[in-house]
Amino acid sequence: MSTPLLNYLVVGHVTRDRTPDGRFRVGGTVAYAARTARALGCQVRVVTSADPSVDLSEALPGIEVLRVPAPTTTTFQNRYTATGRLQTVEGVAARLTPDMVPPAWRTADVIHLGPVARECDPALARAFPGSFLGLTPQGWMRWWDGSGQVRPGPWEGADILLPRASAIVLSEEDVAGDEERVARWARQVPLLVLTRGAAGCTLYVKGAREDLPAFPAVEVDATGAGDVFAAVFFVELRRGASPQMAARVANCVAAVSVTRVGLSGTPTAEEIAHCQAVCAQV
Repeated sequence: MSTPLLNYLVVGHVTRDRTPDGRFRVGGTVAYAARTARALGCQVRVVTSADPSVDLSEALPGIEVLRVPAPTTTTFQNRYTATGRLQTVEGVAARLTPDMVPPAWRTADVIHLGPVARECDPALARAFPGSFLGLTPQGWMRWWDGSGQVRPGPWEGADILLPRASAIVLSEEDVAGDEERVARWARQVPLLVLTRGAAGCTLYVKGAREDLPAFPAVEVDATGAGDVFAAVFFVELRRGASPQMAARVANCVAAVSVTRVGLSGTPTAEEIAHCQAVCAQV
């Protein structure tokens, strides 16, 4: 049986991620999720913002991009320590609002709002009636001080977004381990996943909890793994998989993604097909 072609729209900032040696590489939820959705066989479009110097053609091959002009590109420096990630924001591109999304793009089968620096206007949730709306809300919960040091904060606009979401994916890091808050949100949306890195994930279906184990992997770079997970989870759900199956396949693909550095960790179509086959046997 052929796999249905889905239109996948992801909205959020591409980023310039500063590496330990001082160089930059393209990142951000839109980059990781869009590449993963394309490997899943979707027609993919991106609404983002960045300065003109950032070349997106290599990072987003075969993906239609609407770039909102900005004097700077959202830039992060990530340092990984034994106690977790230390993150600094060095610049933020333009805010993204509903009027920036072309009308012809608003009927996509999957809408993914993936902010990284509070750039997605919560009103975007109202712009796609009838579409599957997936949220990765980490960027709405990032706050930073005058030095750019990032810390977890309140999710402003949650009251607008939660009632409209079809599914939400977030990580333990996003909520600073506050699982009571996660359980409260899970009662307000049909599906929510809390990713736990090497420990797998917790799936909430209408508030009911189920823990699913991770797949073994030798971790090289965990950047973007949650975005890869989210894209797989949203697409598998939209194609009719059960929440449990969608989460298992997403766990498997995310495990593949951490074995390579940066955007090279996004999966190939063959790797996704392998994970789908493995999970179908469970």
